[in-house]
Amino acid sequence: MARSPKDAAVSMPMGLLAPSALREPPPEPTGVLGDIDVDLTTEGDVDGVAIDPETGAAIIEMDDGGVVVDFNPSSSRDPTGAKKHDANLAEYIDDSELSRIAEELLLGIQQDEQSRTDWLETRAQGIRLLGLKLESPKSGLDSSVALEGMSTVRHPLLLEAVLRFQANARGELLPASGPVKIADKVKENGSQDALAESLEADMNYYLTTTASEYYPDTDRMLFYVGFGGCSFKKVYNCPIRQRPVSESVDAKDLIVSDAATDLRNSRRVTHQITMRPSTLKRMQLAGAYRDIELGVANPSMPNAVDQEIANTQGIDPQIAMQEHDRDHTIYECYCELDIKDFEDKQKGKISGLALPYRVVMDKDSRRVLEVRRNWREEDENKLAKICFVKYSFVPGLGFYDIGLVHILGNTTNALTAAWREMLDAGMFANFPGFIYSKGAGRQNTNEFRVPPGGGIGLDTSGGKLSDSVMPLPYKDIGPAFAAFVTQMSETGQRVGGTAEIAIGEGKQDAPVGTTLALIEQATKIESAVHKRLHAAQAEEFQLLKECFRENPESFIRSVKGTMNWNADQFVAALEDASLVPMADPNTPSHMHRMMKAQALVQLDKAYPGEMNSKEVLRRVIIMMGDDNPDALLAPANQAGPPNPMVMAKLAELNLKSQDQQAKTAAKAKELQIREQANQLDAANDSAELQLKANVASHELAGNQQELHAKQKIAGLNFLGDLAKHETALDEVQDASKSMGVLP
Repeated sequence: MARSPKDAAVSMPMGLLAPSALREPPPEPTGVLGDIDVDLTTEGDVDGVAIDPETGAAIIEMDDGGVVVDFNPSSSRDPTGAKKHDANLAEYIDDSELSRIAEELLLGIQQDEQSRTDWLETRAQGIRLLGLKLESPKSGLDSSVALEGMSTVRHPLLLEAVLRFQANARGELLPASGPVKIADKVKENGSQDALAESLEADMNYYLTTTASEYYPDTDRMLFYVGFGGCSFKKVYNCPIRQRPVSESVDAKDLIVSDAATDLRNSRRVTHQITMRPSTLKRMQLAGAYRDIELGVANPSMPNAVDQEIANTQGIDPQIAMQEHDRDHTIYECYCELDIKDFEDKQKGKISGLALPYRVVMDKDSRRVLEVRRNWREEDENKLAKICFVKYSFVPGLGFYDIGLVHILGNTTNALTAAWREMLDAGMFANFPGFIYSKGAGRQNTNEFRVPPGGGIGLDTSGGKLSDSVMPLPYKDIGPAFAAFVTQMSETGQRVGGTAEIAIGEGKQDAPVGTTLALIEQATKIESAVHKRLHAAQAEEFQLLKECFRENPESFIRSVKGTMNWNADQFVAALEDASLVPMADPNTPSHMHRMMKAQALVQLDKAYPGEMNSKEVLRRVIIMMGDDNPDALLAPANQAGPPNPMVMAKLAELNLKSQDQQAKTAAKAKELQIREQANQLDAANDSAELQLKANVASHELAGNQQELHAKQKIAGLNFLGDLAKHETALDEVQDASKSMGVLP
């Protein structure tokens, strides 16, 4: 068996072969030869390694007394190359260890593939439900086929939902000006950051012009996101194109166990790549893969999804091709391994921790092409780098998410069956079958197709024609069944987010709150999906940013913008800038953007003078898709031609203002008259009160004078009575004296 130069080593104990030395490496090495600095030009012993001056072979002494003789010590087993972080360790790992790694990974990949068999079958059935393959109606000559139905039409509910989603998502995530913007283009002092603006413009130029595959590839990916529930973007530095690349990976080609929850927590993530022999050779010449012979690829065995896609396209993937035309099936597996001679060490001791690696192997030959460390060199924790981004429609029960095929698949099946029944019922109603008497069966045929204006004779043996032939009682579709089909279709459209909801149509004066409520109602499901896509695209741009940081020359070489970038300046700009999607995460479609514009106009009308009308108009123009609204707006110091509608509106507002002013003046006059009347009434009341007080005072004085007079008269009367009494008393005394009564 032929051996590569790196395997050209033998083991000899004291001149005899030592089988144990063939199986065991040197004691406690790091890499293949350990942490030994071997000077291949030095003769004699160097840390246990002796170089034969005649043959140039490296002789390594073993603990058991044997030696390992490497006749090609200058081969890739040189440990200095393995110490490089980005080295292809497949050049340094022993073939037996590579075989063990390949067998273990292939077994694990096979188990992962089996775990998603039902998912692949569902995806294949969904491709049939799209109805993209033209199917001829079935023949009615065979009675068994006729009973099954003749029409082959499929309801376009699923296809419509997928196409609408793809169109909306493309319009938002892939604008014509470019998908990237810099979130922090304004400095702390309020001035524009020219470096950030140049980075944004040049980055968009890169993704729209240099990476010309980005837009069509992303557009196709969005179709699969809506259809199957998820798709992936792979962001990496391509060794052939020598620049960062962000390419879509269909979910069927990313083999992950359905028991996994996400990319970071999966045991293995395997990208199945169908690679042309020329591309494989380019990868070997570029140094990405080991330059080894892989032999001729075996004929491919497509899975259920590949078979259904080929059937829809009208091709046969199993046609035997010439050997040199067969593509290789490459497995690029991101996994954790504990590789012999490359074990993880903590404080100088082997820890037994499995480290993240990227392993590339050919499926048919089972040979490993590449083994590279999959963690950042400065990362002390050695956590795995993730180069895949998951674009999700609706997070599902397992790793692969829920798409429109899962949401609308059963409804599409039911509507397809209903459509076929309705078509078949109409056909049978127009061309009904019949039953005829055996006595009338003496004809050469039992198929009677009467042409318009023609006739066919029927031998009834003298009986009535109506007694010999009876049409079958086929029924046409009733209104209840038609209404049910319509309701089922509307329900599917509502669930799938394709229902047409009229918002603002014919209701230009609708309240702003009502419009905003309708917008929220119409965008709940679609807005949630759009937010997930926005977050995934932001993650994709971060990975792209990391690739540019590792390879800044690729950007400088491919972009000729307004700024002459250098590597340090470009890396500094990447560090300071925040690359985010140009899309608005709160606006999932252009229709919703126009509804928001209408709400702004309504707010401006509802609160005149409270909003900047010109800025409102500017934003509405931007929402309508015009990138240069300033060219449409009149300058502040230049009066443009009067707009009749604006003038009429101003006149109307002027009349309303004058009417309001007149009403205000009349109201003020009325209030003034009322105030004067109130003052007059108050003066009259005061005079009346004063008069009443004077009258009361005069009455009181008169009463006092009258009382005084009465008192004086009473006193005079009393004195008169007293005088009369004294006179009478004197008379009595005088009489008594005269009578001798008194002395």
